[in-house]
Amino acid sequence: MAMKHFITVTDASRGDLGRIFELSFAMRQQRREGGTIHPCLAGKTLAMIFEKPSLRTRASVEQAVVELGGHPLNLQGSDIGIGKRETAADVARVLGGMVDGIAARVFKHEVLVDLTSCSSVPVINLLSDESHPCQALADVMTVMDEFGRDVSGRTIAFIGDGNNVARSLLVICGMLDMRFVLASPPDYELDRDDVDSIKRDITGLQYEMTNDPMAAVKDADVIYTDTWVSMGQESEGESRRAAFENYQVNRELVARAPKHAIVMHCLPAYRGSEITEEVLEGPQSRVFPQAHNRLHAQKGLLAVLIGDGS
Repeated sequence: MAMKHFITVTDASRGDLGRIFELSFAMRQQRREGGTIHPCLAGKTLAMIFEKPSLRTRASVEQAVVELGGHPLNLQGSDIGIGKRETAADVARVLGGMVDGIAARVFKHEVLVDLTSCSSVPVINLLSDESHPCQALADVMTVMDEFGRDVSGRTIAFIGDGNNVARSLLVICGMLDMRFVLASPPDYELDRDDVDSIKRDITGLQYEMTNDPMAAVKDADVIYTDTWVSMGQESEGESRRAAFENYQVNRELVARAPKHAIVMHCLPAYRGSEITEEVLEGPQSRVFPQAHNRLHAQKGLLAVLIGDGS
């Protein structure tokens, strides 16, 4: 069955993921060589809804649409007022008659569910409180850049909050036969029911949970971290920083990993909190190539989901 939407990684099949990565790498190479990229979005418009501030997401999606020959339509969440001024269902029905796809960066995942329930065009999750699937695509591209296209058997150690980024990484690791280790303080792990649900969907999921970050990175190919305080969690800032005090990605932690391990962060980074300046700017960091891969992964996704797949 063809992929209709992309609000979680599992909306894509393994075959879909393979095609997305194939196109992402090919178009990245064409861009680097100054070649012509097939305008698979020519004459098409992507409506982009932003309830949350954005740098990498907006830049990557808007630029991807332009490079593929389409038109990005930027809509601020405050202008639309989803759930206040209009229901998500009504927004989907209106936009579905005007554009060729909807991409939304929202606070609540339920908004995306409501959009897809009434949308006649594909809906893309640019971030929600539950998942960040577009980030996961760029992350895997970065792992492939380092270790080759076959990433099966590789280990990602995520140090920090069991959040939306961690959840999407766990899912894509499971789909690509990678091992995912999460090191979080008590009460900040991934929800057990969520993990059980993912295990039901993905046979052979390789997931480990620990409260010891040193143990988590022992066999890691990738050390990954994210901010301890995400947008919307500012009121919890003090308690979160206290809880995560011993979960910083620093020189001592990186030294416990294999020498070939790389360091990743989805940004924005708060140097001196979840990661030190020394590590972020160090030789094992792939943080900025990872950010650049947001553009290329977005192009692959758009080509498959909204374009003609070529």
